Amino acid sequence: MKITDVEAIWLQLPAVDDRADGTQDTLVVKVYTDEGIVGVGEVDSSPMAAKAIIEAPMSHKIARGLRLCVLGENPLDIARLWHAMYEGSIFFGRGGAVQQAISGIDIALWDIAGKVMGQPVYRLLGGGFRNHLRAYASILFQETPEATYNLARRLVDQGFTAVKFGWGPIGKSEATDLALVRMARRGLGDDIDLMIDAGICYDATTAIRRAHQFAEYNPYWLEEPLHPDNLEGYARLAAASPIRIAAGEQETTLAGFQALLDAGLSVVQPDVARVGGLSQTIQIGRMAAQRHRLCVNHSYKTGISIAASLHFLAALPNASLLEYCVEQSPLRQTLTRETFPVVDGLVAVPQEPGLGITLDEEVIARYRVA
Repeated sequence: MKITDVEAIWLQLPAVDDRADGTQDTLVVKVYTDEGIVGVGEVDSSPMAAKAIIEAPMSHKIARGLRLCVLGENPLDIARLWHAMYEGSIFFGRGGAVQQAISGIDIALWDIAGKVMGQPVYRLLGGGFRNHLRAYASILFQETPEATYNLARRLVDQGFTAVKFGWGPIGKSEATDLALVRMARRGLGDDIDLMIDAGICYDATTAIRRAHQFAEYNPYWLEEPLHPDNLEGYARLAAASPIRIAAGEQETTLAGFQALLDAGLSVVQPDVARVGGLSQTIQIGRMAAQRHRLCVNHSYKTGISIAASLHFLAALPNASLLEYCVEQSPLRQTLTRETFPVVDGLVAVPQEPGLGITLDEEVIARYRVA
């Protein structure tokens, strides 16, 4: 079996704003083979930038587009092809958007492997520790505490047992922060887990203060309160906080996650569409397991990323929660025919070969930019 082509498909809604909402656009990757099996992946990045990285012509040996690194190769040689992409783009890569672009092809290769072997991907990753993940609804803080309260009530009524609010107006003032979290907790009630995503809005001193202030509302974790480069601040925060500290969605390398673990974080959050695909995400999860830390996916994209996240989480002993984006964007809700329903607070891990997803080609045609 040989790879005959790699297609990078840029999808975007008609209007895009500056909210921290990754469901407004995406890059879908299809890897084609000479036996008619097609693998599907997704990249969480700037779609235009990632598409260029995949399609770029050769400049020289270590400055090649990712498509050229895998064309004509056996798609089942996943580890070797990951290495070929990393080394072939090392001149302009070694992290960032290149690593994110590698993710899309890597996910598609695992999808192909599962289809060839007639197995769901999580079995190829070592086997499942669970068949269901507890979904936490992931959504932005609303513009007012009252609107956040109302949304919290609706999400509880939908059957979620955990909810994360993030970004939006948090960080504008101490009074606003406390009001948002207070009303989120009031809306959820005492029995629903609450996660807080601060969205890179504090310095370390403020984050330590907020962690103590938020503790009254019993949050499950405080996520990404600091700039991702502020490792010294994360070490201070993790040592002083009465609640779990979580981060990792901005990281794209194993070294980056190693540094977060060294800083003392309780929860690491790799995004399968950013960190180099399933090949690296499973390594990050196992690295966290060795330190007895939690691994939870970051995912704020489409059903492709949800499916891939379910597979790597199922294959880890230290993962039981699934970030489940509840944005109503058509890319999030309709790109895959599979909707991954939440039943009794849980989402089932796909059991079909590969990722277990089917793309809606009409949705692709409707929102395709290039």
